[in-house]
Parts: sequence; structure tokens; C-alpha cells
Amino acid sequence: MATSPENFHDHRLDFRAPPPSPIGTGRRSSVTNDDVLADFLEHSLRVPDLILPDRVFPRQRSVDAPPRIDFQALDSKETDSVARILESFAGTGCFQLVNHGIPCNLIRSVTAAAAGVFRIPPEKKAAVSRSREKIYGFEEIHEEEEEETEINSEEFVWCRDENLKLEMEGIWPLAYSDFSEKMEILLSDIEKVASNILFVLKENSSKILNFGNDIIPEQEVMGTICHLYKHYKNASTDRWAGSLRYDVIRMLIRGFDCSHSLCLHICNESSEFHIYSKKGWISFCPDKDALLVTIGDQMQAWSGGQYKHVIGRPIFKGENHKDYKDCISMAFLYSPPTISSKSSNVIIKNEKTISLGHQAILAILLSLAYYFLVYIYKKF
Repeated sequence: MATSPENFHDHRLDFRAPPPSPIGTGRRSSVTNDDVLADFLEHSLRVPDLILPDRVFPRQRSVDAPPRIDFQALDSKETDSVARILESFAGTGCFQLVNHGIPCNLIRSVTAAAAGVFRIPPEKKAAVSRSREKIYGFEEIHEEEEEETEINSEEFVWCRDENLKLEMEGIWPLAYSDFSEKMEILLSDIEKVASNILFVLKENSSKILNFGNDIIPEQEVMGTICHLYKHYKNASTDRWAGSLRYDVIRMLIRGFDCSHSLCLHICNESSEFHIYSKKGWISFCPDKDALLVTIGDQMQAWSGGQYKHVIGRPIFKGENHKDYKDCISMAFLYSPPTISSKSSNVIIKNEKTISLGHQAILAILLSLAYYFLVYIYKKF
């Protein structure tokens, strides 16, 4: 059957025209409108220049050197050494210790031996790198840190650990025993100085510092640990500023892995000494041959938070330190051994454990007693 034109006209689809284009139809061309749109986007999407406030990243400020404390007159009642130490703790968290009695020849000998540690090839250092399970060893350098190592320091952590001795003798068999013996002698002298400082503070400031074991429960003390740093070549002022900022962020995030009461720094005639804490970032010029003593987290706990834990680091730069091959600094993290010994004795006295064998025997006896009582009850 043929379709008439009328029927075809009635069944055709109703198409509507699309909406008009948003581009204006005036005298401006599409090119002009694109320029206006591009100019608008350029101004509206421009990222502003931001300047972070000082409290987000503290500015470095130079201060006067902290007081010089004579170690030989530390426990003398005629001096005000203890008051000056506590005052410096409340201020910068650091003081300088002079006339400490540690021979300069011993420090130079250990420094020379420590320089050999950092000459070990990188592939061998990787075998003794630090981890969460090992507090000792070389600090691992990640790929994003490789550019910074040219002006930053390299780090090695030494302690009295037989595993460290075995691992180091495996990669440095000829010289490690000599280095370890010298470190033992220096460490013994450092521990005598640190223990004497804590003893004098305990005897003369019992109202301020509470050295009780209840302040630090479950304290695990690893003994004295030494962080050795090798400081690399000099750089321009701008690169030094960038390096120091990188060092500040890295140390404030990580801090020290081990709890300690005092940290004694051997700076080996460094140009500056920098202190980092929540209060800010300060620097000063230390005295030659002086030990720099900073506060640890245990001292902060003993003082009830009155004295804050700080982190110190010597800096080598300037005309006096063109040769950076032997620029070695050491930081000894000291914790009194009485904390670990007394706390372990308390744990031994308070804990009473029952072995699995005794528990099984007790269960059998209770079961026999139960059945015996049931039998007696039914019988009578």
C-alpha cells in the first residue's frame, strides 16, 4: 500500500535547532574573546608568593657563648657552679665544661682513628647500616639526600655491642680493634665526667631535679652511645644556609634514637655550635678544647619539664677549616646505669610467674579434688 504525502508529513520527526553559541556576535572576533579569556585565567589562577612565619621554621640567631664551668671546682662549696649550670639549662639548655681532665692527645688519637671509619667503601658500609633493630652502624643515605651529602655530615654510631664488633671486624678487620680500644678509653673518661656532673646536681638541687625511678618507668637504657660525624667540604653562604635548614628539619624529626640524661660533645675546634629545640635555633662560637654539655630527655623528665631537651651540633666552616678530611666531631649520649639496674630489680621483685608445668599439675590436682568431692557428696 502506497504512503500518501499527507501521511508521511504527519509521521516525520520534529527536530529542533541547537542553542546559539555563547560567543558574542558583535564586532569582536573569536580570537579577541580567546585573548580576554586567557588574560582572565592568567590573573585568577596566579599562585601567590607565600612567606612562612618564623614559628613554622625558626630563624637562626646568634647568642653569647654559654657559661664556662670549671670541672675541677664543680663540687666546691665556694663556687656557684651548680646555680650557673641550672641557669644555663633553663636558658639555652647547654653549658661549656673546661678543665675536664680528658687528655687532648687521647682526643686527637681517637679523632684520627675515627677518620678511618668513614674511608670504608660504601658497599661495605651498607652491610653495617643502622635500622630499627640495630642502634649502631652507619646512617643510611637515601637517594634524595645524595646531593646534600657534599656539604652535610656523615654519621656512624658506636657502642659497646659484640654484634657491632663482629660486623665491623668483618668489613674493617685490621684497624677496627685499635679504633675500638681507643674509643673504650675515651668513653670511660667521658662517663666519669658525666656521672660526676649528675652526682653534684643530685646533691645540690634535689628540690628541682627528682632522680627517682618512678619518673621514667620501663626505661630501657642502652649504656653510653657515641655518634661520630664527619663534616664535609666548605661551600658558599647560600648553600650553607640551605644545608643547615635541611639539617635542622632532619634532626628535629628524628632527634636521637636513644634516651639519655646528658650529651657531651667533642667539637674539635669547630667554627660554631648550633642548638635546636622547640624554643628555636641558636648558635654561638664555642671555646677551644671545651666539652659542650646539652640536656637529654631524662633530665627533662627529672625536672618535671622545667628544663627542655635540646639537640646540639658543631658546624665547621670558614677559612680555618679548608681541609675537611679530618673534621670529626663526637656526641656521647650518657645515661646513668643506676636507672636500668634499679628498675630491673624492681621488676624482678614484683613479678611472680608460674611455669606451664606447674600450671598443668595444678589443673590436674584441682580436677582430682573436684571428682573426689562429687564422689563424697553422692556417697553420703
